[in-house]
Amino acid sequence: MSETPAIATRALSKTYKDVKALDNVGLSLAPNRIYGLLGRNGAGKTTLMSILTGQNFADHGTAEIFGHAPFEHDPTLARLCFIRESQKYPDDFKVFQAFHAAALFFGNWEEELAQDLIRAFNLPVKRRIKKLSRGQLSAVGVIIGMASRADITFFDEPYLGLDAVARQIFYDRLVEDFAQHPRTIVLSSHLIDEVANLLEHVIVIDQGRIIIDAEAEELQGAAVTVTGGAQKVEEFIAGYPVIHRDALGSLSSISIRARLSEEQRDRARAQGLELTPVSLQQLVVRSTLNSQKNQEQTTERQAIK
Repeated sequence: MSETPAIATRALSKTYKDVKALDNVGLSLAPNRIYGLLGRNGAGKTTLMSILTGQNFADHGTAEIFGHAPFEHDPTLARLCFIRESQKYPDDFKVFQAFHAAALFFGNWEEELAQDLIRAFNLPVKRRIKKLSRGQLSAVGVIIGMASRADITFFDEPYLGLDAVARQIFYDRLVEDFAQHPRTIVLSSHLIDEVANLLEHVIVIDQGRIIIDAEAEELQGAAVTVTGGAQKVEEFIAGYPVIHRDALGSLSSISIRARLSEEQRDRARAQGLELTPVSLQQLVVRSTLNSQKNQEQTTERQAIK
């Protein structure tokens, strides 16, 4: 008997006026893994997470959390934690009151972890939340998201206000706590290279469509940049999907989707070609730009017809 997905969507679509925020999105995410939900601003990430957490509804399609639709279903909603960059709190709340309220709401709340993170982020718990700096406000969200130990936690870039040291504290503590208390975590982030080592599975969304849905291991080494004399580069990459081209005079630098064997690498070196791996961030950026280009071409062809 197959395991019930933590998150499953089928043909999920959502339109705001003339903007299609989600376009036929289908996903199936297994429990107890760390997922990266990546894409540009306005790609549809927040809309997707809002629907999955019952804070919005789709125009078409279905969304399920452990086999149940989340909208107005309290037992399912109780298993979720959604922390977003623009998290709102009551105006007069002090920091410790926000944590107290979270402890009452989340059944798996871990007070010891919360206190440990408060010390790590040096957070002033008696200060009013509206008086916090952006980084301190981000720390509040991060602490609630981690200490909730909800069955599924969505982080919608709440850590952007943290400085580099504080973000590293978050990454390290997240991995450490996840190892001891596995649950499903979805990280939405622009800082792709920073979070790359945390992710077990990568989902990239662009213009409301899923353009990458793959294991992180599959994406590592899945693309390479070949640099050298233009003619030799073109001959070497023949038959491989091209994701980016750069040219300067007689030199070319072309990124391709390919897992090259050691024999192929030796052949490239023998021809004076340089091979460099394409990082996850570069792969996401190039895939997004290619997706947009293809969509524009499709729109143009439809307009001509």
